[in-house]
Amino acid sequence: MAEALNKWLKMKKSPPFREEVLLNVRIAAHFVEYTFDKIGDKFGITSTQYNVLRILKGAYPEGHARCEIISRMIETAPDTTRLIDRLEKQELVERDRSNDDRRRSITKITGKGLKLLEDIQPVLDKEFGEFTKNLNAGECKELSRLCEKLYGHLV
Repeated sequence: MAEALNKWLKMKKSPPFREEVLLNVRIAAHFVEYTFDKIGDKFGITSTQYNVLRILKGAYPEGHARCEIISRMIETAPDTTRLIDRLEKQELVERDRSNDDRRRSITKITGKGLKLLEDIQPVLDKEFGEFTKNLNAGECKELSRLCEKLYGHLV
């Protein structure tokens, strides 16, 4: 059953089935991340920056405090403040100080950030359509359900 896995990792025999599952998930995640990185390079952002922009688009026009952004990230960045600084330098986000607490800033996506997400979406749709072309709609839903079953008890 682990034909592609064994070929990818150059193994002569399959690992125990639970290890096989997690190795396959890691390899699939690697390909997804690699695809994000390739696309991000074309648009001048990283996958983590894309994730922050996606989060802020969902909160548009209000924005989020840094701690709220962190709580919604797929992978938490070690220094989210610097990540937001870089997005601000690119004019993709802006920060406003809270009226209630001047130490707290709210990060908002800009028009330029929204435009970038609009431009990147068709490229993502095409690439991820290609990535999942060997799965029908039911298999996509089942794979998603199974992935959630893997980590759902952790959230």
